[in-house]
Amino acid sequence: MSTVSVRFVWNIGDGIVLIPRTAAIASAYHELFVANQARLAVWSPTRMDPTPESTLAGLERSGQDWLAGTRLPLAIGMTAGDGHRLVGATTLTIDGAAGSAELGFWIDADVEGRGLVRRAVGAVLGHAFGELGLHRVEMRTLTTNDRSRHLAERLGFTLEGILRGAIRFPDGFRDVAVYALLAEDAADRSA
Repeated sequence: MSTVSVRFVWNIGDGIVLIPRTAAIASAYHELFVANQARLAVWSPTRMDPTPESTLAGLERSGQDWLAGTRLPLAIGMTAGDGHRLVGATTLTIDGAAGSAELGFWIDADVEGRGLVRRAVGAVLGHAFGELGLHRVEMRTLTTNDRSRHLAERLGFTLEGILRGAIRFPDGFRDVAVYALLAEDAADRSA
């Protein structure tokens, strides 16, 4: 995988960084996304065959949403030489009026199971409940996605319910588990 050199990185320790998902990382992000497309399609029905142009357009929209304050789109990276190798992504979709957000993430197959998502999501949650002053962060995942469900539970999220037949896949509808973490829950865990 190729590396990126960008002006801003959020160092979260041990060579792991979060990088704004903007057009500046388009080529490396496209390469990473294409390499993981088949395994991501198991969890998300909206993944289409990406082109360099569609990836660039998506990153441009992410950058605009970031500037508007409605989304915090970040790539997860690892230090590699003079730059960073992209290994995944996390997104916080923000509803400022409600004081809430929805969290999403994915990770490259080659680094899955190393705790990178937990570290990245932990940093994003700290920012959500700290600087952003949010009250609630929600996470939704297919009921069959055991890794994501276990991560939610390890991070202190509470299972609030199951949305039956909530997402349409080519082979039928699937159930979604809804988890939430409130600011006071996060404060209790860090105390």
